[in-house]
Amino acid sequence: MDLNLAVLIDGDNIPSTYIKEMMEEIAKYGNPTIKRIYGDWTKPDLTKWKKILLENAITPIQQYGYTKGKNATDSAMIIDAMDILYSEKVTGFCLVSSDSDFTRLATRLREAGMKVFGIGEKKTPDPFIVACDKFIYLEILKYEATENESETIDTKSVSKNSVDKITSKEIKLISHTISDVADDDGWAFLGDVGSLLQKKQPNFDSRNYGFQKLTPLIKSIKNFEIEQREAAKGRSKLIYVRNKRQRKK
Repeated sequence: MDLNLAVLIDGDNIPSTYIKEMMEEIAKYGNPTIKRIYGDWTKPDLTKWKKILLENAITPIQQYGYTKGKNATDSAMIIDAMDILYSEKVTGFCLVSSDSDFTRLATRLREAGMKVFGIGEKKTPDPFIVACDKFIYLEILKYEATENESETIDTKSVSKNSVDKITSKEIKLISHTISDVADDDGWAFLGDVGSLLQKKQPNFDSRNYGFQKLTPLIKSIKNFEIEQREAAKGRSKLIYVRNKRQRKK
């Protein structure tokens, strides 16, 4: 069953250039029944947003900055989120911002049983990332879109800025996660591994490392071995993975 999502966008904090990729990504997780963007629309900084709001059926919420140095937009977004929560019209939230000020909001929404997705740039502080069930980087979405465009486009420069190199830290995380859900022979269903990885590290995404799915990412790392098994109905293959056992000298 699809989630009914409230999509709340911090217009002061998110560039409008990501809108197409962002809305396509959100649609993967549920039905965005409420779509609002917050900001002071009297400011020229938000001019680019104005042109694309109608195309994406996003409702602009005006919030004047009453005091210098205080982010009134954040406060308006947080108040709205709580009103929506109590209205019981949605089953999940998508908070679009790179601002750590929404950390407590994400935590509170999850405490109320809501599924919370975070979307922001790679500069997003860790506290906000880990407060979400899943966190997606906007740069990765833009990189994916660029790769899918004409082959004449040079994507190498985008790749350098967007795709991370997997490190021993991530490999150790995957290894420990496999062990956590493995059977007595060390084999773990990859679906279970992926789910637990997401719980341990909400911003873990195979796309961050240049792979569309978890399976090819695992295959690219020599520390793991993969086995395909027939499903009960024989219609598809089930993927299992385990840590390679160290050979005794």
